[in-house]
Amino acid sequence: MAGALTSDFIGGLIGFLLTLMVLSYLIGDNPLFRVAIYIFVGVSAGYAAAVAWWQILWPRLFNPLIGGNPVDRILAFLALVLGVLLLMKISPRTSRLGGPAVAYLVGVAAAVAIGGAVLGTIIPQTQASFKIMDISHAGNDLAEVLITGIVMLIVTISTLAYFHFGARATPTGPQRNRFITILGWMGQVFIAITLGVLFAGVFSASLTALIERIGSISDFFIKIRALFL
Repeated sequence: MAGALTSDFIGGLIGFLLTLMVLSYLIGDNPLFRVAIYIFVGVSAGYAAAVAWWQILWPRLFNPLIGGNPVDRILAFLALVLGVLLLMKISPRTSRLGGPAVAYLVGVAAAVAIGGAVLGTIIPQTQASFKIMDISHAGNDLAEVLITGIVMLIVTISTLAYFHFGARATPTGPQRNRFITILGWMGQVFIAITLGVLFAGVFSASLTALIERIGSISDFFIKIRALFL
C-alpha cells in the first residue's frame, strides 16, 4: 500500500513539474521549457525504437531469418538488404546505393496512398452521397431527405468548382465562366466553414487536454494534503 502510494506520489510530482515546465513557455522561451521538450522527444524516440524492435524488426525480420521457412527467409533477407541500402543514404559517398530502397518506399507509399484515397475515401463518399438522396426509403421524411440531398449536391459541386482553373482566352486576358466563378465563390465559403469547424475541433481537443492537466494537478495537491493532514 505504501509502495503504491509512493509510486503514485512520485508520478504525480513528475507530471506536475513537467506540466509547469511546459506552461512556462507562456512567459517566453526558457531553459525549463527546453528541458521538458528534450525529455518528451527522448521518451518518444525511445518508445518508437522499442515498438519498432518488438513489433517490426524482431517478429517480421530477424525471427523469420532465424527460424522461418525458406520463403519467409528469402523475403526477410530482401527486406534486410533494402534496409541496409537505405542506411547508405547517411553518407554522401554511398547515398547512391540507397536509391533502389528509396524508390521502393516511394512506390509502395504512393500505391497505398492512392489505393486508400480511392477505396477508402472517394468511393465511400460517392456512395454515401447517392445514399443521402435515395428517396425510396424516405417515408414521411421525404422533404427532409430531398433538402439534405440538394444541399449536399450544391456543396459538393461548388467545392469542386473552386478547384476548376480552366479559363477561356479573351481580348482582356484569360477569363473564367461567370457561372463557374459564382460556384467557386460558394465553394470557397464552404471550405472556410469546414476549416473553421476543424479548427474548433482542434481547439476543443486542446482545451480538453488542458482541463485534464488542471484536474491532474488538482488531484496531486489533494493527495499531498491527504498525506500531511
